[in-house]
Amino acid sequence: MAVSTAFAGPKLDTIFLGNAAATSSPSPFNHQIDRVFCMPRKARNCNGFRCEVVQTTTNDNNTTTTTLPSSSSLSALEQLKSSAADRYTKERSSIVVIGLSIHTTPVEMREKLAIPEAEWPRAIAELCCLNHIEEAAVLSTCNRMEIYVVALSQHRGVKEVTEWMSKTSGVSASELCEHRFLLYNNDATQHIFEVSAGLDSLVLGEGQILAQVKQVVKVGQGVVGFGRNISGLFKHAITVGKRVRSELNIASGAVSVSSAAVELALMKLPKTSHTTARMLVVGAGKMGKLVIKHLVAKGCTKMVVVNRSEERVTAIREELKGIEVIYKPLTEMLASAAEADVIFTSTASETLLFRKEHAADLPPVGSDVGSVRLFVDISVPRNVGSCIKELETARVYNVDDLKEVVAANKEDRHRKAMEAQSIIAEESKQFEAWRDSLETVPTIKKLRAYAERIRLAELDKCMSKMGDEVTKKTKKAADDLSRGIVNKLLHGPMQHLRCDGSDSRTLSETLENMHALNRMFSLETEISVLEQKVRAKVEQNQK
Repeated sequence: MAVSTAFAGPKLDTIFLGNAAATSSPSPFNHQIDRVFCMPRKARNCNGFRCEVVQTTTNDNNTTTTTLPSSSSLSALEQLKSSAADRYTKERSSIVVIGLSIHTTPVEMREKLAIPEAEWPRAIAELCCLNHIEEAAVLSTCNRMEIYVVALSQHRGVKEVTEWMSKTSGVSASELCEHRFLLYNNDATQHIFEVSAGLDSLVLGEGQILAQVKQVVKVGQGVVGFGRNISGLFKHAITVGKRVRSELNIASGAVSVSSAAVELALMKLPKTSHTTARMLVVGAGKMGKLVIKHLVAKGCTKMVVVNRSEERVTAIREELKGIEVIYKPLTEMLASAAEADVIFTSTASETLLFRKEHAADLPPVGSDVGSVRLFVDISVPRNVGSCIKELETARVYNVDDLKEVVAANKEDRHRKAMEAQSIIAEESKQFEAWRDSLETVPTIKKLRAYAERIRLAELDKCMSKMGDEVTKKTKKAADDLSRGIVNKLLHGPMQHLRCDGSDSRTLSETLENMHALNRMFSLETEISVLEQKVRAKVEQNQK
């Protein structure tokens, strides 16, 4: 078993020496003290440390003799179990996030760490083979790579996961440690809730991340390591994401010039023409690409893109599968404009691309789009002459028309984000209460098993006394009777072991009831649950 290095050295001395180490008065008797020291493992497939019990004997002359353990010494697990140090083995498992996101890590490193969705089950299985990892999930997107685990020891769990990430990505552990962030328990819960709600995204409230969190749950179904705690965490995160969006509508309103340009254009068009209006985008640089993506998000499936070269348009076409993106060279810009209802411009040209005389020569647009051609210019310097607005058949909007809209929307989203924190705090308490209530599950199972053993034993005695002439009907009646008595007797204790919010019972009361029942019926196992899990993992990895 690997023991946290927090127990190594002087701290262990204090634990095991107790009052004997604290007293300064000499003793007339020799005294012998067992100590536990942690040493690096050398066996194949072993990670971390192994523990050995060392006997130290002090005689009247204050001469100390140290005896190293033999192979027949008591195991370190047994020593820990019988000492005050077994608080490690009885500590509650922790939810831990080891993450690297766009806020902390350069894209070059995120690319190396990224795990394709098809590989998530394999990653979960490998993570759960680590000595101190019980459950796991992977959230890998273009903006983040986050590993969620239930760790039997925080320190050892983080170390093992970091080493695994280094091994699978080729990035050194030291470099990972420079950029990673670590969150535990309540902080980890709050983080995934904020992520699902869109509060941790570059664009506040964006909806894509919620779909990605849902995909984690979908892929995790049926994967052994995607256990009760982690699946419960992600399912609750989905609930939080939906609630924040439905109650606060945090994703409403454009928060970038590109998205504002698309929203403004659609606002000026009749609703019936949103998906049928002919769209032209002049410029396929960063801003132009964003305009195209926002158009697609709004339901547009066909558009013409005018650009100096075709390479960028081809790349956009390959990225947006199922969307018809037609390339036209700059020489065909006016001809393309003649066939467009809405024209977006986003080029680096220092001269106007569309003047009043150009717009006047364009054929009129149909009544289905309001009989007015829209020019939405998000270029600086401008690509469209402002004098075009003098024409009755055209309207022109530029960056200044959009900035005010963007600023107002950003302020509104930040206000909603503050409101979202109260929802997240409320949901975090509910999730923690649910997770805390899981502590009573082993006691419920043990109490039922204890009662069932007694029931079956007494039923067998009864049947043996009644002889071989007992009919099946009588046997079934006796079995039903014994079950009914046991169930009625267990009903009260079982109710007091549940804390699901359906009554006024607090979690602390429920846990007190659990400990009381463990004592009354001697339900405590000989070895703590965490100790069993750690030892089983170590033994499995040593095979």
